[in-house]
Amino acid sequence: MHIRKGDTVLVLTGKDRGLRGKVTRSLPTDGRAVVENVNKVKRHTKPSMKNPQGGIITMEAPVHASNLMLVCPSCHKPTRVAHKVTDDGRVRVCKRCGATIDR
Repeated sequence: MHIRKGDTVLVLTGKDRGLRGKVTRSLPTDGRAVVENVNKVKRHTKPSMKNPQGGIITMEAPVHASNLMLVCPSCHKPTRVAHKVTDDGRVRVCKRCGATIDR
């Protein structure tokens, strides 16, 4: 997957189109990612030991990775991702400016 936890992404489609946010969780087996303040849903929860009150909780739901575009940390623009093999292993590279995205 071209998106990892901690990346800043731009939402391309849906009700939150145009928003930027940080990836809080990546789900590579499903091809999805959870982005903060994007795709908010309300979940009705029963009272439990963790949440004795119960009630309606607002949380972020996963978004498909094809609807997200990585924002390059060096040029701050949405970009596609290339992969290059270096001595350290396989790294992600910005297609716009050529900068290495991986830390």
